[in-house]
Amino acid sequence: PDTLSGIKTNCISLRRNPGTPEPQPCLVSIYHQWFRRPVSHPTPTLSFSPLTITMLAARNATVLRGASLQARAPRVQARQPCARRVMAMAVNNEVIGSNYANALVEIAQEQNALEAIHSDMDALSAVFSENRDVAEYLQSPVVQEGEKKKMIATLSKEAGFNSFTTNFLNLLVDKQRMDSMEDVMKAFETKYCELTDTQVAIVRSAVKLEQEQQLVIAKKLQELTGAKNIKLRPEYDETLIAGFIVEYGSNQIDLSVKGAIERVKTQLQTVEL
Repeated sequence: PDTLSGIKTNCISLRRNPGTPEPQPCLVSIYHQWFRRPVSHPTPTLSFSPLTITMLAARNATVLRGASLQARAPRVQARQPCARRVMAMAVNNEVIGSNYANALVEIAQEQNALEAIHSDMDALSAVFSENRDVAEYLQSPVVQEGEKKKMIATLSKEAGFNSFTTNFLNLLVDKQRMDSMEDVMKAFETKYCELTDTQVAIVRSAVKLEQEQQLVIAKKLQELTGAKNIKLRPEYDETLIAGFIVEYGSNQIDLSVKGAIERVKTQLQTVEL
């Protein structure tokens, strides 16, 4: 069952008993009959290799912890399902994602592995963002569970995932909940930030900011928000011309040339000639 205790029990028992039985084959023929889609689904190539997942993470985001900076990958926004069922599916996936994320957080805290599992979730977010073929393969109802677990084993080995992270992903496959994975990552990130007093901020700039510049921004945000930790997610927008925009919570700080031009334009339009 998708309850907190049920998820935790299954995840921990998988670790104690690594030799799980062969998974049941998915109902490929029924799916093919209903939706008339090809049954074959080739295994996607892990195109991020030889880049490691750690390298993907280091390129995308920064965390300020006291006076140090650590690399983190950006979380992935949940993909929207088809328009006809968007509301019902979105609500259902969010609830499921929240349940599984809460269970994973509790396990991480009990095993003193919150930071390690959070790092794994960030790395997995980078993979889903950089290689949509991998995400779609793991979430496809056509691909058999055994093949999905082989892909998870490859990802885990490549990234050096914590054993609980690997078991958790296999549990999602067993429960046919991989389609909620992006909601799980989103909910896990939210819960992690609450527990660690971390403020996430998006920094949009026309050019790549140097680490020293990011550190200055992070320290200033730390003063403004009072948060213990600041997590920056860089985004690049050439239309800003120069400067940057910082967004955190419902707040925005616009220090871009584009923003300055827009403000001057607005002032000129209000001037009576």
